[in-house]
Amino acid sequence: MLTAKKQLLAALSDVLESFAPGAGARAAFESPKVAAHGDYACTAAMQLAKPLKANPRELGERLRTALLAMPAFERWVEAMDIAGPGFLNIRLKPAAKQQVVQEVLGAGTRFGMQPKRGDKVLVEFVSANPTGPLHVGHGRQAALGDALCHLFATQGWDVHREFYYNDAGVQIDTLTKSTQLRAKGFKPGDECWPTDSDNPLAKNFYNGDYIADIAEAFKARATVKADDREFTANGDVEDYDNIRQFAVAYLRNEQDKDLQAFNLHFDEYYLESSLYTSGRVEATVNRLIANGKTYEQDGALWLKSTDYGDDKDRVMRKQDGTYTYFVPDVAYHIAKWERGFTKVVNIQGTDHHGTIARVRAGLQAADVGIPQGYPDYVLHTMVRVVKGGEEVKISKRAGSYVTLRDLIEWTSKDAVRFFLLSRKPDTEYTFDVDLAVAKNNDNPVYYVQYAHARICSVLAGWGGDVATLADVDLSPLDGPQAQALMLQLAKYPEMLTAATEGEAPHDVTFYLRDLAASYHSYYDAERILVDDARVKTARLALVAATAQVLHNGLAVLGVSAPRRM
Repeated sequence: MLTAKKQLLAALSDVLESFAPGAGARAAFESPKVAAHGDYACTAAMQLAKPLKANPRELGERLRTALLAMPAFERWVEAMDIAGPGFLNIRLKPAAKQQVVQEVLGAGTRFGMQPKRGDKVLVEFVSANPTGPLHVGHGRQAALGDALCHLFATQGWDVHREFYYNDAGVQIDTLTKSTQLRAKGFKPGDECWPTDSDNPLAKNFYNGDYIADIAEAFKARATVKADDREFTANGDVEDYDNIRQFAVAYLRNEQDKDLQAFNLHFDEYYLESSLYTSGRVEATVNRLIANGKTYEQDGALWLKSTDYGDDKDRVMRKQDGTYTYFVPDVAYHIAKWERGFTKVVNIQGTDHHGTIARVRAGLQAADVGIPQGYPDYVLHTMVRVVKGGEEVKISKRAGSYVTLRDLIEWTSKDAVRFFLLSRKPDTEYTFDVDLAVAKNNDNPVYYVQYAHARICSVLAGWGGDVATLADVDLSPLDGPQAQALMLQLAKYPEMLTAATEGEAPHDVTFYLRDLAASYHSYYDAERILVDDARVKTARLALVAATAQVLHNGLAVLGVSAPRRM
């Protein structure tokens, strides 16, 4: 069907070009809002009516006549009608739709994928500071980032997964102080434990039980190893720097366990501290000063970010000489650009929305050749967790929050990934633990995986070699449910392209649910393992192709495609 559509679009382009020079480049088909109206719709007559000063309905008649005379339309189109003010509704011949079955079976896991394009993309996600285990908000980010990386890969991009974290600064200092107090035998509530009234940082002290675990491991002189570091504690509760390094390594190890449970890997862990030790932060600030994009006021250094659309200028260096957090972000993104990543996507919580304008302003002010709008941002909301009909409160400071590993243990990796990707990132989402473990059609991941397992059961019952189905006679696939299923299969490649361009992994979950629904409808309408060998092999080829696309789509989400449930 992809071949048929390509030929039909080429023919449409030629005809439109003959009507109006330049119009051929805008040749496109749309999906009719009502399936009964046809398989494709074309609105070209209405688009050309005004520039050609013609009645759109009459122009549609002329366009219809010209198209029906084209060889591609003669070969693949069964009927073409005019509706309303000039819509062209196109109904394909069954043979055009049947093509997709062979295309899927021929391409296998490569169906829908584009050839290598030679471009690199860096996707930065999770990027949690090493101050605690990953919570469900990080889980949503992990699911989004990994799926987006898979999407870029389907479109031929070379993908680099990066985790950036703050291994210095106030939060790490607070982590170290919290751990040191625990190692000395104190706990939250003790007289020596800081409170809001006597310490402005007290509200940020980490009171969770995991801090006590770190302290005990430190005193035991444990060795911890994470993906990017290894450290052995010396057990000296007065050695502040040793406690700091051990606590960071310990929590990086904990985060790695979360990521491993999620079957997630990164190509690189980038340290904020390296931006200072390498001189990148200082070089960036000096460049902005030299470019005349800063000024001194009230003892602070300011960036003229309003020159680049920000609502106000931003402080870069505070009165105490320390830099505000967006300054290393600017240095970091210059480093991304210099590493050859012409496209960068940052996945962050919606609370980072305010940083977008100032980071982009800093990059433009640095004047290093970075285009406007760099980098891209995908912002996501946090996640509410409901279990047993009641919300599970998330409170990172109190240590009573739901971790990503908790969610996986309560449900499964597959359920967590699919559920966290089933809504647009910037919409509020409630994760229903009970629904995620339910084995019914209300559970979306179960519904999709069951369709795949159901097909595998049919193929196992047949007992033949799926490879032999690639060249069977598909003409028996002429029923309405079969044709609807084939149309759904044919949408997969374009869906992948659109989801990648829109940085919208949720589109994949929507598509898979629609495909599963089409398959279940087909299964209920037509028996597959019939006595007629010609009909049976055609139907087996269709369901085998459906299983392949379900498998491919689930792989984009990082979700398994079980052969049995």
